[in-house]
Amino acid sequence: MNILLINHYAGSPEHGMEYRAFYFAREWVQLGHRVLIVAASFSHLRQRNPEMNSTLRRETIEGIDYLWVRTPSYQGNGASRVRNMISFVVGLYGACKKPITEFRPDMVIAASVYTWDNWPAAYYAHRFGARHIYELRDIWPLSPMELGGMSSWHPFIWTLQKAENFACRRSHKVISLLPAAQRHLIEHGMPADHFAFVPNGILKELWLDRAPVPAEHTKAICEFRKDKKYLIGYAGGIAISNALDVLVEACADPCVKKAGLGVVCIGHGIENERLEIKARELGSHILFLPSVSRKAVPGLLEEFDILYLGWMKSPLYRFGISPNKLYEYMMSERPIIHAVEAANDPVKDSGCGLSIPPQDVQSLCGAMLNLAELSPGSRSEMGQRGRKYVEENHDIKLLAKKYLEEMDVSAEVREM
Repeated sequence: MNILLINHYAGSPEHGMEYRAFYFAREWVQLGHRVLIVAASFSHLRQRNPEMNSTLRRETIEGIDYLWVRTPSYQGNGASRVRNMISFVVGLYGACKKPITEFRPDMVIAASVYTWDNWPAAYYAHRFGARHIYELRDIWPLSPMELGGMSSWHPFIWTLQKAENFACRRSHKVISLLPAAQRHLIEHGMPADHFAFVPNGILKELWLDRAPVPAEHTKAICEFRKDKKYLIGYAGGIAISNALDVLVEACADPCVKKAGLGVVCIGHGIENERLEIKARELGSHILFLPSVSRKAVPGLLEEFDILYLGWMKSPLYRFGISPNKLYEYMMSERPIIHAVEAANDPVKDSGCGLSIPPQDVQSLCGAMLNLAELSPGSRSEMGQRGRKYVEENHDIKLLAKKYLEEMDVSAEVREM
């Protein structure tokens, strides 16, 4: 089976986020299938973008064929990012036509968050008699409409909506990362039996093949811990969507300080400078440190007593969530404070921590104090429940096979 996976933002261990396409593709390759990932040369998510000396660049990473399409760089979510998207989609029809023709896909997956890539995916599926799979990662164009206040008549939104309707009607299957998206998709033309839920997952081998925590991080955390009884950790992006203002404010609460609680916030993003200034002004017990490599994450999370993950209040979460970061937290066997209002909540389902309303400083302070007051044994039991839940429900190897089954493909290689 030749699987063409179109994902504008696809990354790899060599380039950084995002990893879903790589990990699923690697499992499919190990099962004997061929996979070609087509991705844009520039993504704001990656730590390192591929160097481009021509319109296309071919590369093989751990048995997966990559085809990088040269696209312009951008900052933020303005016109330059839209040009980047358009450049990628045009490249799928133009420069990519020859290598995709040589590959001759049996399955074409459109998984670029925005919906435009479903048009070229359908084109190649029709040309080669392949199946067209729409992978729903986020609800577009509803996301920029509800979060950015964009009009449904804006040309950008209008064309995204046309593409979403097309994908719902014409794709053979919709593989959704969001468990409660089915009704929305049906409203836009998807037959009810075309829906399948395949969430994000965790690679258990990451917890075995780990890298040491950088010495500067270990030293800084050790120094910070000296006058603290418990450390609460956050590791991830430093952006508005991560709702870190409430964490900074909670660290300044007198009761939290008196209990000897401190927070270590690890990551990078556009909010770093502002949050650090705010923490200094409030006198928060919070330490900011730079991000670490993916392989160092397991050891880093184990430095903490409790972990925090927060979300903004948003009606979009009525469709559900599937955050890789949360599954990594759960693998670390640490109790979790989860500030969320969504259709699903793995922390609540597994009993591995406390779930609280999002953007609620007093609720966060209460959760911090409640978990700190528990015995070490009780916190350990919570953490163990989280790991058990992830291993049973979010193992990448199992999810990759389920994905193939939902595409009506045997997990084992078929006779070609």
